[in-house]
Amino acid sequence: MEVSPVVRLEELRGAVTEDRIEAGLRLGGHRELVGELRELVAMHPLRERLLAQLMRALCGSGRQSEALEAYEEARGSPAQELGVDPGPELAAVHLAVLRGEAGSAAIVVSRETDPSAVSRETAPSRGSRETAVAPQGLPAQLSSFVGRAEELARIGGLLGGGARLVTLVGPGGAGKTRLAVEAAGRYEGEVCFVDLSAVDDGGEVPQALLGALGIREARLIPPSGPGRTPDPVARLCAALADRPLLLVLDNCEHVIVETAALVACLGRSCTQVKILATSREALRISGEMLCLVQPLPLPPSGTPAELTAGFPVLRLFAERAAAVRSDFDLGADLEAVLEICQALDGLPLAIELAAARLRSLSAAEIAGRLGADQRFRLLSRGSRTAQPRQQTLRGVVDWNWDLLPAPEQAVLRRASVFAGGWTLDAVEAVCADGARATGAAGIHADDVLELTESLVDKSLVVARPADGGGTRYRLLETIRAYAAERLGESGETARLRRAHAAYFLGLAVTAEPHLRRVGQLQWLRRLAADHDNLHTALRRSAADADSATGLRLTAALSTYWMLRGLRYEGAQSALQLLEHIGPAAPDGLGEEYVLTVVAAASATPDREELTAHLAAARAAFDELFAAPRRYPALVVLWAPFAGVPDRETYERYRAGFELVDNGPWYLALMHVGEGFQRWWVDAQAEESEREFTEALTVFRGLGDRWGMAMALTQLAWLADFRSDIPRAIDEALALDAALDATESIAELLCQRGECHTRAGDHEAAHADLQQATELARRAGAPEYLARAHMALGESARLRGDLTEARRLCELALEESSAGWFSGRGTRSSVLLALGRICAAEGRPGQSRAYYRQAFRPEHDARNLPFAAATAEAFAGLALIEGDPVGAAELLGTVRVLRGMDVLPGPDGARVTVAARAALGDQPYKAAYARGAALGLEQALQALAGAGTG
Repeated sequence: MEVSPVVRLEELRGAVTEDRIEAGLRLGGHRELVGELRELVAMHPLRERLLAQLMRALCGSGRQSEALEAYEEARGSPAQELGVDPGPELAAVHLAVLRGEAGSAAIVVSRETDPSAVSRETAPSRGSRETAVAPQGLPAQLSSFVGRAEELARIGGLLGGGARLVTLVGPGGAGKTRLAVEAAGRYEGEVCFVDLSAVDDGGEVPQALLGALGIREARLIPPSGPGRTPDPVARLCAALADRPLLLVLDNCEHVIVETAALVACLGRSCTQVKILATSREALRISGEMLCLVQPLPLPPSGTPAELTAGFPVLRLFAERAAAVRSDFDLGADLEAVLEICQALDGLPLAIELAAARLRSLSAAEIAGRLGADQRFRLLSRGSRTAQPRQQTLRGVVDWNWDLLPAPEQAVLRRASVFAGGWTLDAVEAVCADGARATGAAGIHADDVLELTESLVDKSLVVARPADGGGTRYRLLETIRAYAAERLGESGETARLRRAHAAYFLGLAVTAEPHLRRVGQLQWLRRLAADHDNLHTALRRSAADADSATGLRLTAALSTYWMLRGLRYEGAQSALQLLEHIGPAAPDGLGEEYVLTVVAAASATPDREELTAHLAAARAAFDELFAAPRRYPALVVLWAPFAGVPDRETYERYRAGFELVDNGPWYLALMHVGEGFQRWWVDAQAEESEREFTEALTVFRGLGDRWGMAMALTQLAWLADFRSDIPRAIDEALALDAALDATESIAELLCQRGECHTRAGDHEAAHADLQQATELARRAGAPEYLARAHMALGESARLRGDLTEARRLCELALEESSAGWFSGRGTRSSVLLALGRICAAEGRPGQSRAYYRQAFRPEHDARNLPFAAATAEAFAGLALIEGDPVGAAELLGTVRVLRGMDVLPGPDGARVTVAARAALGDQPYKAAYARGAALGLEQALQALAGAGTG
């Protein structure tokens, strides 16, 4: 279409006039411009920008009622009767006048019209039956745009690089509309914005575009034939045939079929038109380029506070919060705001609704009320000018839900039973009805894939590649909470929970034997991916008093917990399960019962209600050696409670092993057991080292990293006592890192830190022990937290900082437990450390009291390495009390109890030097030899005598 120079000049003149008036308004010249604007509006009734400027000028002059009258007069004029709805800029000004805000120079920030664009009012095409006005511009935005730099760059690159259809796809509330407006505002060319949210009938989509483009049927010109109405699609194609234009189609999802058909037609006929669409799902037509609009990314765990505050998701909350509370300080409320953003999955609309609540609630109060049962009630006060479905969080999800057919609604609500995501196998097993049904809600397993894909396409289910191949699906928490409500309304909750528990019990049972084989890491990853589902199934079984399922699931997960160092994971659920059964193993569930008692007691061994269960578990454990075991981890997990058995008990256990268990994993475990017997009970360090070395060889052949790490840990202790560099710790750490065994890594870091302390490298010790503290706290492992604090205290004592040493060791004493064998060992070590601090403070009486508390003959006879440490501590005390002979003799018993010649650590070296100096070389050697010549029983008796001295 050719436009005459006269018409082009008139259009340019009009645009310049509008720009001049805009500048005058921004400079405060409202009164001076009223008269001129009245004349211009009368001359150009279809130029909405002039009317908007007149209304602002009147309002800025204190004449609000006249501004409203001008609007009503213009809306009633013959020109407006053509059917053109007010554009976004005029609507925004009208709303601002009603609020009394239109006098502000900054109230309207409209997208400037390209001066070269010729208005259809003044330049109709030859032979056209259409009357056209300026196209609808972009909606004015009264708040800032935050983040989305990558998405804006992608959209700009696509539109500038030849793409003619770009669809922004994402869940409701993700900010697709706002992103589209921002991207279109950066587009160099004419833009028309079309909001389809109010279009109820898909057949009205072409009319909505015609209205937004300002194209209306001229009343004085008849249609193309008698009784015929012009085809709106043909009219659109004719009007846009040669017109360069970016058409923004917002909210396409409820009219997706009709919109796709229209866009395909425009794509074929209007080669200069580009389309930017927003929708829950793709249009799925040729040439479409998708831009996924996900919730705003959340800061990764461990991100420093100064970087966390800079993430767009937190900036968005802070900016919207400042709009309702001028004193809002993100830094002061950072933790609570981060919790809010995480609970809301970074969904922009939800975050804006939460920020709006700051007028009456603190950030911490908002965070505390975002549970599934309160979030929809809380997030219900959005902008009054927004679409109704955008004013509340529930409205957004209701809109999505109502558009789904019944089978998709069924799968979506049933999928809420999952926690942390699911695989296709899982959703087919859990969410199908089991047999093909004819009703609308009947879901066959074969249908689930297609229904799930449809929910993914509609941005209601998130699909991501899984580690090791395959796909994992999940629901945003807001969608999950909503779907769970719908599941409750359907009456299907109990059935779905049972199906969920059955599936994940099957997964755990299948995985358990593979966790001791070469495929260990693969199966660990498989279970880790469904960690939340497994523990949710366990918690529900306990809550629903489904004891059989709960016991089986606890047992099946025990190896996983052991390998991952998650000993405390199932404690609360195990306690709840034990409340439903008496202190006896249910028929056929002996192993499961013992493992459940172990899980319950691992975190709280001192609880009185566990006393009867522990006794019953001991009896059941002894009986289990007469039959093959379903869960080999039982033997390992029971050890921290029972400790290293005496020789008679051990031989009975060994005979049971050889009778029913002869596989290589059990062979390796027998070498480990023999290693502990040789070292901890018999004081035969060399034989112990051979057993642990043999166990390591077998575990290597099996590919069992957990077993390798366990054997290496014991070999490292033996190396440390010989003052060899315990390189085995580094290898064990690498193996545990591959297992992601947080608790075990904390234990090894404690061990390495203690080695550094004995070597005098306090800086390296501090680094390892601080890391161990953080990991133990993260894993919820009080035993290793106590050990790390104790080791830090020992380092502080050796550096001469007795105040810090006492603080740390008293903290460790509070954290340690005396309820089971391993826990008693840690607590006794802490008591020894406190005794050494008292000795360094010159308080030998208090030191002896601590040593007596630490020494337990019945315990230490099965923990000779600790008995040796106790003997060394008493030797130091004897020296302080003026008995260098007794000190030298006790140092000799250390050799007996450890079963090897030991180069003493800092404390032993100090006592050795002082005793030798006090006695002379030969008398010292003689006294030392007397202690070293004792038998094992005599050495323990000598230690007991030192404790009563």
